[in-house]
Amino acid sequence: MGRGPPVIDFSPFYGQDKAARSKLEDEIRNACLDYGFFQLRNHGIPENIQKEILRQSEDFFNLPDGVKDKYNKDVGEFNRGYERLRSQNFEKLTKGDLKEGYFLAQDLPLDDPYVQARKWAQGPNKYPSEVKDPHLWKKTVDEYHFVVSKVAKNVLSVLFDTLGGGHEFLDDFCDHPIAVLRLLHYPPQEPDASELERGIGAHTDFGAVTILLQDSTGGLQVRDRRTGDWVDVEPISDAVVVNTGNLMMCWTNDRYVSNLHRVVNKTGTERYSVPFFFDGNPDFLVKCLPSCIEKGEVAKHAPLTVSEWMKGRYADTFGGSQEKTAKEMVEV
Repeated sequence: MGRGPPVIDFSPFYGQDKAARSKLEDEIRNACLDYGFFQLRNHGIPENIQKEILRQSEDFFNLPDGVKDKYNKDVGEFNRGYERLRSQNFEKLTKGDLKEGYFLAQDLPLDDPYVQARKWAQGPNKYPSEVKDPHLWKKTVDEYHFVVSKVAKNVLSVLFDTLGGGHEFLDDFCDHPIAVLRLLHYPPQEPDASELERGIGAHTDFGAVTILLQDSTGGLQVRDRRTGDWVDVEPISDAVVVNTGNLMMCWTNDRYVSNLHRVVNKTGTERYSVPFFFDGNPDFLVKCLPSCIEKGEVAKHAPLTVSEWMKGRYADTFGGSQEKTAKEMVEV
């Protein structure tokens, strides 16, 4: 096994020490060039909110299957709610990934202009009433979404600082963003499970940046790009895992990595995690930053809107049409 992604202290972002801020940028730059993954401490997500959302997630997934399926994300038109076990299939080598989930995002009213225009991933949430405390469940997921959205924007501002090209476009990118929060439950794999069994198969993330809260169970693995080995990302109680997605490769002309990762839960216990995918305004046009094109180079990826890219990737991993609305930027 190779070495794991670095652990980085984000507190200089909130301070006034320029030298510490410069060191932070260097650490994040190196992580993005090397792994595309890092663990982040002192990120700004309160510990009590982290613990509570994991508790509320477990509460929902302990409900009977028939109750959970009342909130199936395929019912309705906003792709919110429950994702059945094995609904997703990244590697397409088994009957599906051994996980179930719940899709949430910013809870927008039906009269919001983006909802009325049926923009990608814009709309109201579904909130289960059968959990132990429905009010606390809703309050927790909405509060977590609000807080982690701010942290994601802060992380992106540092990422763009590391590229030397400024980030004057960041407010436009973050307006009405595709910002999906998923509660995930990974049942333990059977002792005699196939070697091909995955909690989630090897894949890269679709969008800009992902912030992952994981419990103490473990199971997340990242590919070491030098050796090809799978490296465990050991859970750290006060840290979240951050990784860059495919859109960041488009922005940086492949300088920053969108790396393969997977979950293999051989612990014999349940695993819970809460990934947050911050992917930007659906109409935002992503194109290579001028600072990432050296003299004589050309952009490797054609400009494309966020929604064009996301629609193609969701169709691929959840079944249905295999037609892509945008060119594949990495092999998965």
